[in-house]
Amino acid sequence: MSMQEAPPISDPESDAAKAAEAQGGGAGGAGADARRAPGPGDGEGRPETSLQRLDRNLEELTGELRVVVTGVQVLFAFLLIVPFNSGFVGVGPFVRGIYFATLLCSALAALCTLAPAAYHRLLFRADDKRHVVFLANRLSIAGLVFLALAMCGSLLLVTTKLFGATPGVVTAALVALAFGGLWFVAPLMRRAARESAQEAPRELAGEAAGEPAGEAAGGAARTDPVSGDAGQ
Repeated sequence: MSMQEAPPISDPESDAAKAAEAQGGGAGGAGADARRAPGPGDGEGRPETSLQRLDRNLEELTGELRVVVTGVQVLFAFLLIVPFNSGFVGVGPFVRGIYFATLLCSALAALCTLAPAAYHRLLFRADDKRHVVFLANRLSIAGLVFLALAMCGSLLLVTTKLFGATPGVVTAALVALAFGGLWFVAPLMRRAARESAQEAPRELAGEAAGEPAGEAAGGAARTDPVSGDAGQ
């Protein structure tokens, strides 16, 4: 008579431990994937968390401000010494008004571009980086507006002194158009085009799923509570 092998005796505690470990490992892996998943609308698909994205945004912003602040400081210093030149005594009220407005714009540009550093330092270890990053972004944009106005005012001041009021106004207007187009209009148009291109697949996906296009777009826009908009 052949002997049949007895089935291995399973240990209930060992089986339960293995099952819990497998379940925990799967959940941990899924959690890690969720934490490292790229943000919605991030065309580059960066595997970063929300806090890592904020750190990257702040680092990029401070690098940009280092470039801008240098130009603001040079322009502000130049404008501060203008009234002390002997040739400034005989200028008329029009040139004096241009100078004063330009000086104010330069001072406001310095204020806005330096404010993020002071704001960040006073909120040190306050766990409010999201607020700091987005406020610094708005202040930097305002600083760029005042810097463009100050540079146009400086050109108006110098050109008026050299060639008269009419050439000065024309030169400042042309340069203002260039500043507005390159600094503001072109980036905003690019951003609008990218948002439209990203919106079309979402609307198609929403229609395929039986959802209205507006709800699909709104849901996609609300998926990232940290950055506030996609692809930062």
